[in-house]
Amino acid sequence: MKIATMATGGIGGYLAVKLTQAGHQVATIARGAHLDAIRDRGLTLETADGSETVTPWIATDDPGQVGPVDAIIFGVKGDGLEAAAKACLPMIGPDTIVLPFLNGVEASDRLIAILPQANVGNGVAQVSTTIAGPGLIRQTGGSGQFLFAERDSRPSARVDALRAAINESGAAAPVTTDIVRDLWLKFIMFSAFSGVTAAARCTAADIRTYPPLGQLFRDVMAETAAIGRARAVDLPNDIVDKIWERVKKFPDSMRASTALDLEKGLPLEIEWVSGAAVRLARESGLPAPCNAAIYALLQPHRNGRPA
Repeated sequence: MKIATMATGGIGGYLAVKLTQAGHQVATIARGAHLDAIRDRGLTLETADGSETVTPWIATDDPGQVGPVDAIIFGVKGDGLEAAAKACLPMIGPDTIVLPFLNGVEASDRLIAILPQANVGNGVAQVSTTIAGPGLIRQTGGSGQFLFAERDSRPSARVDALRAAINESGAAAPVTTDIVRDLWLKFIMFSAFSGVTAAARCTAADIRTYPPLGQLFRDVMAETAAIGRARAVDLPNDIVDKIWERVKKFPDSMRASTALDLEKGLPLEIEWVSGAAVRLARESGLPAPCNAAIYALLQPHRNGRPA
């Protein structure tokens, strides 16, 4: 397959390495020192099992140099979605599928305001990654599993083809029958993990150790789950308890990408996490005081500043 990663950050870089090693033609869209390193030394993925380095089919900052591809792995930060969507238009052919793997639950809806609706799917990545340095992607947690589908979760040949490619690459892409539910299951966890580890400057171990922090974590999840149910998402009644059991097994030092960005003084995509929970709660006529408090606490850092 011909596949493009737009842009080649943590998620895109992870899949770019896996899919290139599996023999697929992968175009990595990147910029700056990260792009220079990919061109000069290749793209490296570090996991608990070791490191892998590949030379992508194309490494460029100009999607116009790539041409139409079979699939676009869309992994930009939430605030960069509009500009990246417009930039990827030259890579879209009649049957191209664009799969957003962004934090939050709104990316697919935002994409269809810019791209042809027939080309837009939906996806959720269950892996934690970061750009550890130019040309270097590091997995920091998660299972390396990718769930994706057409927007309405109907079966399709193009989804099946990409799913087979990812499964054969050593990553995992199981079949899903309800991608919207999958997105909300992650959003419930991530709204809490992102918000708490960033606002409290803490780790998974801290959340488990300090009861008030753990209670805040559970309260944020309960709020977000209530928002999903109000929007007719089919969520288990015991979802908060189930996710809490998972959190108990997170590595002690694990933090969300939001917390890592805060530490580095980078802009935060809180508008699409805590901010989205507050906005969607308001639309549904529900209170979301815990999400609102976290959103307020992170406002001074939204555009990036020294931590």
